[in-house]
Amino acid sequence: MPTKKSGVPAERRLLMPIESITRRIYSIRGRKVMLDADLAELYQVATKVLNQAVRRNPDRFPEDFMFQLSTAEAAALRSQFVTLDKGRGRYGKYRPYAFTEHGVAMLSSVLRSKPAVQMNIFIIRAFVQIRELLAANKDLAERLEKLEANQKKHASIIGLLVNEIEVLKLPPKSSKRSYGFKPR
Repeated sequence: MPTKKSGVPAERRLLMPIESITRRIYSIRGRKVMLDADLAELYQVATKVLNQAVRRNPDRFPEDFMFQLSTAEAAALRSQFVTLDKGRGRYGKYRPYAFTEHGVAMLSSVLRSKPAVQMNIFIIRAFVQIRELLAANKDLAERLEKLEANQKKHASIIGLLVNEIEVLKLPPKSSKRSYGFKPR
């Protein structure tokens, strides 16, 4: 792990831990993506500058690297934030761009500043961490399905046993003749 003179690992010297980056990764159209405004903030550039660099290099950003949100997707995303920050220009009039993991990797070749390259490394690590969590959760989901199947099987067996016990508790329906003492 690379360290500077301070002896502190590079990950600990970061301004932003990987967990705070993973909070900025959204699932849109079935893909894990980051929005242009979040990336611009992480790369310490204006959103306009980031998008301008992308527009200047359209051949580097095919549809599977980057896409623009539809009006409905942008509205739905904005409605998830309960309180909106006040101030001019905070919420742009343009629909945001979403970058997949590959698009984020390509951004480092477009934005050549040292902070952008360093932040890019940590963003890619965040994507990898999410992918590993999803893989681990897939295994847990399979195990949970097996447990649920066993539980349903046991529940049906228990239901049959309860029905048999109820049948045994019922008095026979053979005769209506009563036995015992009858008061007059």
